[in-house]
Amino acid sequence: MQKERLIFKGVSEIVGTEDLGLLILTDEAKERQITIVCDKTMAVQLELRFKKIPITKIMLPEVLCRLLKENVCFDFELLIDNIIDGQYRTILYNKESMSPILIRASDAVLLSIVADIPLFIESGLMKRQSVLYKENSRGVSLPVNTISDEMLQSALDKAIADENYELASHLRDEKKRRNKKSEKTDN
Repeated sequence: MQKERLIFKGVSEIVGTEDLGLLILTDEAKERQITIVCDKTMAVQLELRFKKIPITKIMLPEVLCRLLKENVCFDFELLIDNIIDGQYRTILYNKESMSPILIRASDAVLLSIVADIPLFIESGLMKRQSVLYKENSRGVSLPVNTISDEMLQSALDKAIADENYELASHLRDEKKRRNKKSEKTDN
């Protein structure tokens, strides 16, 4: 499998929401970017690390990672390899045993930063999900297939209220696609 290394570039807000954030990650060449939706708590935690706030050195994630590195064979990598129900599927691998552990994508970004564990994305997925990266851009694109069902419904309601029928049609199609997929797995 081909994979590309991801680099954390920062946290952005989702306009119109107070409880969600977007994590911006690029390829190593800083040509393409993906975005990962996260809750406000995770956005704050990552912002602390991004700004290199000194208190993070004694916070639980950093302390636990130092403890593990000092006492355990610590050779891991993180891989985003799929999208399932609007969420990036992310796996933490022990490189020696190749035993996989599922982890929430936003938690994987934090773990990657705190423990210096490389974060990768499957190349085909990066190609499908990424957009051009523009340094210091004021807005970011968010692929509709990476948002939760609740966010999708909220965006659909807002598009209809704003009379943005082209966007509403696109969002409705994504909702139908998910419903069909869900029906197939239920049978």
